[in-house]
Amino acid sequence: MGQKVDKDRYSEEEFVQFRAKLAEQLDTLREVLARPGFGAGPATIGAELEMFLITPDGRPLPRNHEVQAAAGDDRLTLEMGRFNLEANLTPLPIAGRPFTALVREVREVMTVVDEAAATQGGQAVAIGILPSLSEFDFTHETLSGEDRYKAMSRGMRRLRAEPFRVRLEGIERLELEVEGMILESANTSWQVHLRTTPADFARVYNAAQLAIGPVLAVSGNSPSFLGRHLWEETRIALFEEAADDRDVERLDRRDGRVSFGSNWTQGIEEMFATCVRDYEPVLPMVTEPEDPGPGGVPELAELRLHQGTVWLWNRPVYDPGDGGHLRVEMRALPAGPSSADMVANSAFLLGLTAALAVRPVEEFPFAGAYRNFYRAATHGLDASMSWPGLDEEIPAERLALDLLPVAESGLARMGVEPDEIRWTLDIVRERVTRRRTGAIWQREATARLGGDQGAWARMVARYRELALTGEPVHTWPF
Repeated sequence: MGQKVDKDRYSEEEFVQFRAKLAEQLDTLREVLARPGFGAGPATIGAELEMFLITPDGRPLPRNHEVQAAAGDDRLTLEMGRFNLEANLTPLPIAGRPFTALVREVREVMTVVDEAAATQGGQAVAIGILPSLSEFDFTHETLSGEDRYKAMSRGMRRLRAEPFRVRLEGIERLELEVEGMILESANTSWQVHLRTTPADFARVYNAAQLAIGPVLAVSGNSPSFLGRHLWEETRIALFEEAADDRDVERLDRRDGRVSFGSNWTQGIEEMFATCVRDYEPVLPMVTEPEDPGPGGVPELAELRLHQGTVWLWNRPVYDPGDGGHLRVEMRALPAGPSSADMVANSAFLLGLTAALAVRPVEEFPFAGAYRNFYRAATHGLDASMSWPGLDEEIPAERLALDLLPVAESGLARMGVEPDEIRWTLDIVRERVTRRRTGAIWQREATARLGGDQGAWARMVARYRELALTGEPVHTWPF
């Protein structure tokens, strides 16, 4: 979705041309993946941080165009809502001290955005869902002005004639209808990318699918929306419903446009082919024919653009950069609370994925990984989870503590320095032991601040103040 979209309206003929290009590029992808040595290289990681722009009193500030311009930083891109920005951090080798480098860059980029936001009377905050959002913040006026988001909104409306209905049942209940997919802008995440070779892709991807359940359970930071306490990670349910193109004509398709998936993967070719087969285009931007030359790496612009409009929680990525390579994009973690928390979550997820990738995780029922993921999003530390080798389900907090040594072995296998492993996983251990995730802190802080409508904004202001210290959430006072 980082590709530049050149207009916001497309004809039916352009949709036909785009589908033809997708079929051609699937064949090209198969040829490229079969090349000896394609995608070889050291394991690297990257990250994307989505954030909210807010006023000093904790309300959303719809000024992302102005803030991006004031910042003048190529790492910053616009998101769907005018109160959102995204920072694309610098990829780096996972061997050594990658998490120290990530913390440093997160703090740096947040300072850049803060200083730019100050020119508009605002601030930046990394939080899964901004609790002070109201229904009046989701209008056509709050949609970013970029052609990409206008075109995507029109493309989704082309597929779904019915309103988008959101029904969430958590601690409290929420039901609402909107005409477009603007509710997607309520969600911000911390997305982690792991480079892998074509030969290893299926094993790494399946390992990430199994790993994300217990990691998400200890990472919750989105407990509320529109004045209601819902899931520990309300983002998961909200995004799935806010971007579901399945109307009455598409109910036979098992997975929505945002989903966890429905089976272990056999490889990246299968995943791209399924995406083309099952999901209709919403952004049919056709580029000029390309000729990368003998042995050159094709852009596959249409295929990559289409894949960027199907939001699997773990998504396959083909990238023509750096001689061409593949990545697993891990999209389920929330933004915030602090830079240390986000990096610790990444270490736990990457280490557990690396350790599990050397095992036949496909012998474990996929339904177990699926249940773990949604139970983690709903109940956090209190979720009941199954796991390979266990005869019965156990609480997520106990499973997470048992899996920390496994993650430690995976990080060591990838060459991460021992002290780097220790400080990141210790944050997770302390958070679980003290039962203080971002979601738990937000709920308790809101209650202590009065529990009324104004308490949400007061909590956001206090949250930002503590996040700026860089200290992990398990140390935060109220």
